Amino acid sequence: MRQFLKYVLATIVGLLLFSFVGFLLLIGIGAAISSSDSKVSVAKNSVLKVDLNQPIQERSVDNPFSDLGFSGSDGSALGLIELKEALTAAKTDDNIKGIYLQSENPQAGWASIEEVRNALIDFKRSKKFVYAYAETMSEKGYYVASVADKIYLNPVGGMEWNGLNAELTFFKGALDKLGLKPEIFRVGQFKSAIEPFIREDMSEPNKLQVSSFLNSINDHMLVNIAKSRGLRVDSLNYYANKLTIQEPEDALRAKLVTNVGYQDELETIIKSQLKLDADKKIEYISLNKYQDADRKDDTGSSKNRIAVIIASGDINSGTGNDNSIGSETIVKELRKARLDDKVKAIVLRVNSGGGSALASDVMYREVELAKKVKPVIGSMSDYAASGGYYMLMSCNKIVAQPNTITGSIGVFALLFNTNNFFKDKLGVTFDRVMTNENADFPALTHEMSPLQKQVLQKGVDRIYGDFTSKAAAGRKLPVDSLRAIAGGRVWTGAQGKAIGLVDQLGGLDDAIKLAAQSAKLKDGDYKLKYQPRKKPFFEKLMSSLGGDEDARIMAQLGELAPYVKYVKKLKTLDGVQARLPFEMEIR
Repeated sequence: MRQFLKYVLATIVGLLLFSFVGFLLLIGIGAAISSSDSKVSVAKNSVLKVDLNQPIQERSVDNPFSDLGFSGSDGSALGLIELKEALTAAKTDDNIKGIYLQSENPQAGWASIEEVRNALIDFKRSKKFVYAYAETMSEKGYYVASVADKIYLNPVGGMEWNGLNAELTFFKGALDKLGLKPEIFRVGQFKSAIEPFIREDMSEPNKLQVSSFLNSINDHMLVNIAKSRGLRVDSLNYYANKLTIQEPEDALRAKLVTNVGYQDELETIIKSQLKLDADKKIEYISLNKYQDADRKDDTGSSKNRIAVIIASGDINSGTGNDNSIGSETIVKELRKARLDDKVKAIVLRVNSGGGSALASDVMYREVELAKKVKPVIGSMSDYAASGGYYMLMSCNKIVAQPNTITGSIGVFALLFNTNNFFKDKLGVTFDRVMTNENADFPALTHEMSPLQKQVLQKGVDRIYGDFTSKAAAGRKLPVDSLRAIAGGRVWTGAQGKAIGLVDQLGGLDDAIKLAAQSAKLKDGDYKLKYQPRKKPFFEKLMSSLGGDEDARIMAQLGELAPYVKYVKKLKTLDGVQARLPFEMEIR
């Protein structure tokens, strides 16, 4: 009887789940049919509302439920590519009179923020207005908003202006308490990815490199803000050092903002700009809707294409997705572009702090094959470091933003001796019988022998030598010169250009232009082909019915969630790694 009731209950739950999924599918199909039948029309005298207070990733995820109030963790993310395309279209759209910008706390890296900021500067060349409003504003948010014609800050709001800091989390104390002993094999005094497991603070070389690239990012930000607002860099530094900006009125006196006021006050200004009566409603159009607006297709030749291959996330072998780089996936896309006669050039867009050295090398090889047939241009996003740099180092040219994080040419291997943990904490012991002396190599449940450790270090040394030799060949530098700037050291894009790791400063658009020039294609004589294809929303929905694991962790554990994610990441450290420090937040 108990079994019968259990099966009945399971059947009822299954039917309810099936009904719910079917309901969502029906809504989505209806929304998809509706959107395919009619494009969004843009009313005359419209204002484009650009809300940056959400995650920004390389490409957006199509979500037919967004207008109905349904949005998942992917559906709520802005795509950098689609965002820039919308701003470019709005620049020449006679129905769009200006932009209402919300940029309080964008969730994106500094290079992505740079691309958005530059796109807004380009939009302003149309002589249309850009007005920003915020209740509170982070420095990253203000960096974007600093290009606006008017910046309104709420009278009881606030603005962060105290400089940038980079904070790392260290686990040595926790590992000691658990009895877990890390075994480290690395090359390069700056290769700091393993420091969280063997130290309680940053080493001096690590502090040196972090200070160097952090100040490079900060200096770039201050110079651009000073230029946009007509201020002095030394004044901006003074305000940060003395914590001068505490109240909205402080920001107004310092000329960081143009007005202290409420949202309705800014809307009064917008109505005046649009020549609307006070009782009339402003015609706002959101980015999501505007991206679906009817506009002219690009006029490029379908016979000439530039393939833009997007690679974002940690690097691993196998297949990848929107948030991870699988070598099998990227190799397939590179090969497809190489063998397609219509594709005249390739842009490899990388946003990654690295991962598996083996997977990175597999993709490097495919870049080598592709560039024998057609130009391959590397485009760095927020990060293109360690394994991310490995992917790009043999490209014909490499383009990076001044505040991109790159370099970190170094490798490491990390294992844990778990003997004391199991014995002292759990009462579990191990014993073994072997046919040969090192049949248990590499050992995880007892101390490795000196020979075993020597062999592991030798393997890491070999991969580092291979990494640096290939990097030197790709960058056309002597190996000794390349190794002098390697050692696992992290650089910004601006620093990378000065030392030969990067060829040109700029964003994805600049990389595409360079690819067109290299392929001898004229403006308007080619189409862009983004790869891999974007998964349709329903395909993503069906593949994730079990739920977003990261989202569940965040919901259940709150502030403890990042630490659980660190432990999860340890499970991906299979083999020798070429990656940045595990977690570094610049804020």
